[in-house]
Amino acid sequence: MKRPFPAVLLVLSGLGLLHASLFTDLCLRYVRPGLRPYLIASGALLLVLGLASAALDRGRGGHDAHDAHSGHDDTGHGHDHSTAPRVAWLLFLPALSLLFHAPPALGSYTASREPAKAVAQQRHFDPLPATSPLPMTLTGFTSRVQQDRTQAIKGRSVTLTGFVTPDKRGGGWYLTRIIFSCCAADAQSVKVRVHGAPALPADTWVAVTGTWHPGGTLGTRSAPAALDARTVERVDKPVNAYTDDLPLTPSR
Repeated sequence: MKRPFPAVLLVLSGLGLLHASLFTDLCLRYVRPGLRPYLIASGALLLVLGLASAALDRGRGGHDAHDAHSGHDDTGHGHDHSTAPRVAWLLFLPALSLLFHAPPALGSYTASREPAKAVAQQRHFDPLPATSPLPMTLTGFTSRVQQDRTQAIKGRSVTLTGFVTPDKRGGGWYLTRIIFSCCAADAQSVKVRVHGAPALPADTWVAVTGTWHPGGTLGTRSAPAALDARTVERVDKPVNAYTDDLPLTPSR
């Protein structure tokens, strides 16, 4: 593996990052939108470094050819140290994957294998708007169910949006959102159990309208974060898929 290897790897890595962050939205599968400019800058820098390295290697080509002809390298030992282990070719795989076959977005597979994110303690709750059904986040719904002592959520029709995660134990499903603090490495999920409606295929984005499913004592941790579904409608995956904000409509 000769000297062009580092330059080619840098160029491919730079092109992969630019493909994922500048020319497509693939990077939003793995990082928060605020990090996108940094990925673009990193991709551009890697590309420039790779091209500069290739140019320097080409400039040294005549000198290297002379050394090879005379049987000496720069150290004078008469053998070539410019090769790298064959396993180094594996470094090309991440770069090529970004260009040709990017890893899929996180979804039900990840969510079904980890516990739901703990909801932060909240002592004060503002009155709920009179809107019916009331759009809510999964975190907001869970907080109202388990912490609001006024039980304002009781009997209220709400609409929650997320993707379908089958219960790996069988018999039921969860409405789920995955949340990034920074990137996929710190992803956590928030889930609401859905009753009274058959599960759609895993990872299908849906809006579920219904009321709290009774259990335990409303306003305490014994109350389940669960919904009795009245309607389940397929929806487009929102732009802010890795937050637990109210969904934004994808641009068309």
